[in-house]
Amino acid sequence: MGGCFSKPKPVELKIEVVLPEKERGKEELSASGKGSPRAYQGNGTARHFHSEERLPAPHPYPGAQDCVEAAVCHVKDLENGQMREVELGWGKVLLVKDNGEFHALGHKCPHYGAPLVKGVLSRGRVRCPWHGACFNISTGDLEDFPGLDSLHKFQVKIEKEKVYVRASKQALQLQRRTKVMAKCISPSAGHSGSTNVLIVGAGAAGLVCAETLRQEGFSDRIVLCTLDRHLPYDRPKLSKSLDAQPEQLALRPKEFFRAYGIEVLTEAQVVTVDVRNKKVVFKDGFKLEYSKLLLAPGSSPKTLSCKGKEVENVFTIRTPEDANRVVRLARGRNTVVVGAGFLGMEVAAYLTEKAHSVSVVELEETPFRRFLGERVGRALMKMFENNRVKFYMQTEVSELRAQEGKLKEVVLKSSKVVRADVCVVGIGAVPSTGFLRQSGIGLDSRGFIPVNKMMQTNVPGVFAAGDAVTFPLAWRNNRKVNIPHWQMAHAQGRVAAQNMLAQEAEICTVPYLWTAMFGKSLRYAGYGEGFDDVIIQGDLEELKFVAFYTKGDEVIAVASMNYDPIVSKVAEVLASGRAIRKREVELFLLHSKTGDMSWLTGKGS
Repeated sequence: MGGCFSKPKPVELKIEVVLPEKERGKEELSASGKGSPRAYQGNGTARHFHSEERLPAPHPYPGAQDCVEAAVCHVKDLENGQMREVELGWGKVLLVKDNGEFHALGHKCPHYGAPLVKGVLSRGRVRCPWHGACFNISTGDLEDFPGLDSLHKFQVKIEKEKVYVRASKQALQLQRRTKVMAKCISPSAGHSGSTNVLIVGAGAAGLVCAETLRQEGFSDRIVLCTLDRHLPYDRPKLSKSLDAQPEQLALRPKEFFRAYGIEVLTEAQVVTVDVRNKKVVFKDGFKLEYSKLLLAPGSSPKTLSCKGKEVENVFTIRTPEDANRVVRLARGRNTVVVGAGFLGMEVAAYLTEKAHSVSVVELEETPFRRFLGERVGRALMKMFENNRVKFYMQTEVSELRAQEGKLKEVVLKSSKVVRADVCVVGIGAVPSTGFLRQSGIGLDSRGFIPVNKMMQTNVPGVFAAGDAVTFPLAWRNNRKVNIPHWQMAHAQGRVAAQNMLAQEAEICTVPYLWTAMFGKSLRYAGYGEGFDDVIIQGDLEELKFVAFYTKGDEVIAVASMNYDPIVSKVAEVLASGRAIRKREVELFLLHSKTGDMSWLTGKGS
């Protein structure tokens, strides 16, 4: 896997492999193109290979007529460390030259479709320029998150100094590859009272844990339970696109869960966990025994505690229904958003074109101040003001006033009164761990679940991941941190699954997050808490900049707008274990006005 994933220990297991529907014709390699599940003996080391390596066949594609082959360049057209998009007629391919060898892969990141040619090539993998997902150039496998799928890998041959790429037409058009997974071979006998793995919470951590277990050949029962009424969905999109419907947000279709025997219990609330008897009890009285447990319950939004908090049309955003309702009610009306963090600002930006007015109330003097600092916060605030958003800063809500039970005015501590038909509250969240209080599973004073680098809690066989955990952050001297972000939840879910299978994996990903407002994206990597200086290159007014956050002599985080792929480059440097010194950044800025960042990757540093 590269990075710090350790080699799995050999385990004797019998696995039945079932490929995703769309992949079967291509990867199952049977003459008719119709895949049938095959059981085979695995020794526990044959993990991440493509099915053509596992199931030998005369040719890795079903038929020549389904393939396209073309000369794409001369061998000397690419230097080592270069990438290029090449056209094959049926679609584009990413061609990479690394250590004298050519590799051909899918050219778009399966997460949100970013062009990988604009990403960062380093240590045998390419990192997406938008959100930081990493793909192994030799296999196409996903090595760091976000996203669930890998890239197709295409055949390359060199003849008479020309580079030829051969690919299946179907793979060229799909642009994503779901890894081969085992199928559940232990029947659940219609909701029997025991499961091998129980996962509480169906966000990114829960889903990635379930998928990783299947990818690693685990064929016992997996039950995923969620408070939501929906199958796992893309929660970060809720506040960026409040109109989105549940089916548009789904991370996997219903058939996927059926094909791989991942049982999802929706609207299922766990009320107690009995670790001595390895059993959980649900609100409706249903009991389920487990042998391994993942706790990924996420967090619950904080609510206002002021006078009038029970009036109608005051919302927190946690589900698609919440988001949809806000948009519907805000159309042409006055909207107040409380809290100028990521959620609040994304909602405010989205509603500017829908609502009659949008106002933001915030305790700090600038939005994002603790996260992005004063100067970046002010530049973003200006962008919002240019889009008719009014700010009430350094104050908070003292009362919500209603007319006939429905919200009419928001009264501030500064004694200002703001007209409001709808109020959205985005003032942070608390871990949803109340159900664990009497369980013996350790919680800290704030309600977070402390875990070690292997995502293990204080109770053997019980793991935790996602927004509700604190864990040791490897490249910040193992400082115990809580990082409630989408990419981190994916990575933690994967590590938890690997350790359920005794693979001794450790969490070592560099945090990466993003936000989008008014069609502009801000990207961020690292962990900036406690920064004491910000070094900015570029133009804040034009929103084309990179900001380096430093503590003492070290760069601990970076943020950028319109400056790709700088954040992915910094993430890749930090992931390699190299520290970036403040002096390096200052010297570079002193001598360079070009924005060239090659010094970061060690070239000429």
